[in-house]
Amino acid sequence: MSTTMRSSRRVAAVGVSLSDCGRVDEATPYALHAQAARRALADSGLDRSLVDGLASAGLGVLAPVEVAEYLGLRPRWMDSTSVGGATWEVMAAHAVDAIAAGHANAVLLVYGSTARADIRAGRRTGNLSFGARGPLQFEVPYGHTLIAKYAMAARRHMHEYGTTPEQLATVAVRARANAALNPEAMFRKPITVDDVLGGPMIADPFTTLHCCIRSDGGCAVLLVAEEYVQDCRTAPVWVLGTGEHASHATMSEWEDFTVSPAAVSGRLAFERAGVRPADVDVAEVYDAFTYMTLATLEDLGFCAKGEGGAFVEEDRLPVNTDGGGLSACHPGMRGLFLLVEAVRQLRGEAPGLQVRRPDGSLPEVAVASGTGGWFCSSGTVVLGRS
Repeated sequence: MSTTMRSSRRVAAVGVSLSDCGRVDEATPYALHAQAARRALADSGLDRSLVDGLASAGLGVLAPVEVAEYLGLRPRWMDSTSVGGATWEVMAAHAVDAIAAGHANAVLLVYGSTARADIRAGRRTGNLSFGARGPLQFEVPYGHTLIAKYAMAARRHMHEYGTTPEQLATVAVRARANAALNPEAMFRKPITVDDVLGGPMIADPFTTLHCCIRSDGGCAVLLVAEEYVQDCRTAPVWVLGTGEHASHATMSEWEDFTVSPAAVSGRLAFERAGVRPADVDVAEVYDAFTYMTLATLEDLGFCAKGEGGAFVEEDRLPVNTDGGGLSACHPGMRGLFLLVEAVRQLRGEAPGLQVRRPDGSLPEVAVASGTGGWFCSSGTVVLGRS
């Protein structure tokens, strides 16, 4: 079967926005959803009445039904797929298929979380539990935390390919350098490799600065069918191809700790888009931990397996241009923020570092790749200006 994306209608991102992000003590998650949605619609120039699809996860007992009601929407297409940080790229893939097939005309992807504020107010703790039933019952009794799983994977990569702690630390340093240029980023003070390596150890080899920050915030992306693009205030950013993949739930079923599910989702997305990794001008990838960035770049095909350390050291590709989850914001399932930043880059509207091609023109192709769980799931979206 051909992997070429088949559609009767092209689909474009025409409205993107963030809600207030960083330290937001006085808003509810629903309010951040609404704020992001209003701003994305205003960015597009389209009326709310056009929206007939909604994708939302992580809030309410009947997500996205509760979010739709809060926003005053009555969607005839909806998606509540929840696969961690990859959720939004996977949802975007589903929304593109729905619009292409005529099941919806305009789908709003929206997210909001007060993860930081809730902890400060005592509404929840800092513990993150995925439960102790099903396959996870064989790991939970041993205290195998999410960060420990990533740390094990990082150590395996270091063992097999000679990846160094300094190379992993470089990922955090590059992210902070990008965040320093972004007025919307939560942490902007420059850091060094020594700062990263000298911090408190969380899970070997990860110190504090190897790990994402905890913030509040939300964002939204509006996807529409091609016939509505002419009515938009902004230039369209076309969805060229998508891919998704689930690889494992338990570490014992993960065949190779050094290979992420992006190896499959990325290949599918590039094939369906008809482009190669070499055609990409900017990459936005999930970075809950530094190792995720390095491994995902390898698996998307920007460098060979095992060469990720040298790739990030040499800064060969603009990555996580807003500062990423390591420095800009990370209110939970951050994948939608990757899509927002990718669209902004292609439109030449990035609030901080704006990528330019060697001839000074705007980037033509961007990729957003989200990761869920402990490299359990991945969604990849390739975007282009034409």
